[in-house]
Amino acid sequence: MVDAFSNEKILIVEDNIESLQFLTDTLEGVQLSVHIATSGERALEMLENFVPDLILMDAIMPGMGGFEATRQLKRRSSLSTVPVIFMTGLLESEYVVDALESGGVDYVRKPVVIDELLARIKVHLLNARQSQSSRGALDAIGRYMMAIDSNGKILWTTPEAEKLILELDKSWTLQETYAPEVLRKIVVQKGLAPGNSRQIETQTGIIEVLTVSLGTTDEIILRLKEVREGAEAERLSQQFNLTQREAEVLLWVSFGKPNRVISEILGISPRTINKHLEHVFEKMGVETRAAATACAVRALDG
Repeated sequence: MVDAFSNEKILIVEDNIESLQFLTDTLEGVQLSVHIATSGERALEMLENFVPDLILMDAIMPGMGGFEATRQLKRRSSLSTVPVIFMTGLLESEYVVDALESGGVDYVRKPVVIDELLARIKVHLLNARQSQSSRGALDAIGRYMMAIDSNGKILWTTPEAEKLILELDKSWTLQETYAPEVLRKIVVQKGLAPGNSRQIETQTGIIEVLTVSLGTTDEIILRLKEVREGAEAERLSQQFNLTQREAEVLLWVSFGKPNRVISEILGISPRTINKHLEHVFEKMGVETRAAATACAVRALDG
């Protein structure tokens, strides 16, 4: 636990001071970073400006209980993938169902058995980390993805996709439960079939929305792509660690233009084009113009 998950942020929501102290001492003892809230209301306030790696939630508390607090926090897109483990002394199956239906991933019964709790925390931190890494990898290859349900509720987004969603509606925030209305209209209300795309004008350019697939569990997977002047060269620059000029040369090469034409377009000599291409090939790890073109096309198609 210490080596693999040192300093992971855990929010404990518990109204019993003795239990809170016991859990805090235990988790800090294995090098986890512990934050505490003594009520569901206080937890939601903290989560306005703080995203933990995992939440330990007491099921029954005065005021807002753990089930309702979890339902509310799961409506925020920034918290939708944060695992919640319930702690409960309730044994009836209906409470277990409530825990899972409200958005919890697991539960432990009180009095808490520490070895069991730590094992469950480790499993769910690992699952969350792998899920986040997968979405980050989609961003890294230029695939800005998100998923919504048939009502337009956001199920998940990759980190970079969130930036493009914000461009669609400047008044939208990451705390929102549902996608911006402009997105819901074309995907949900009008129905955007898999493989089809629509372009939405924003203040800074155009964002293309493509329906990738319709999941079997009410999940509509979308791919977002920024369409603006210079965006393609910028993507190549980020993807292959190129200078702006090198990315521009590669872009025109991917369009099938010979050096003479690229020279005229960019206003630089053919000899300089060759020098840029030498750097491009080296940075991309390729040896031929055709290989560079293939890599560029794949990156731009993402």
